[in-house]
Amino acid sequence: MRSHEYYMSLALDEAYQAAQKGEVPIGAVVVKDDQVIARAHNLRETLQLPTAHAEHLAMEQAAEALGTWRLEGCTLYVTLEPCVMCSGTIVMSRVEQVVYGAEDPKGGCSGSLMNLIEDPQMNHRAKVVRGVLAYSCGQQLKIFFKTLRQRKKESASQ
Repeated sequence: MRSHEYYMSLALDEAYQAAQKGEVPIGAVVVKDDQVIARAHNLRETLQLPTAHAEHLAMEQAAEALGTWRLEGCTLYVTLEPCVMCSGTIVMSRVEQVVYGAEDPKGGCSGSLMNLIEDPQMNHRAKVVRGVLAYSCGQQLKIFFKTLRQRKKESASQ
């Protein structure tokens, strides 16, 4: 069985692809039985869809690959803590485990702002593993936003 770090590195590769497209660099990978069944990155700007988050797209691909909306036995790896929308999808699709890198104190719903994924009131709860390759995941986001701010500042001064 491969390590959480191995699969998170694949999610980081997806995040890099997002950044190359001008998207917020978040990547996700879905694994079942030690096999990658789906991988995706943010495409909100490209598709102009509010639901085109990396983990949401990866879960849709996983459902298609498995032929069922029930993602039982699956682990979702994502570079940033899932938001409320993605956390809801995780719960509703019955993902077994979520492994994330960087925390999101302003929008994370897997332990930071709230914890929807492990809420005992929900009909399903996923196990959450926090902080895998957190520094690398966080740095990728910091560099992206720093560059974005710099470009905006430069274009405003022209």
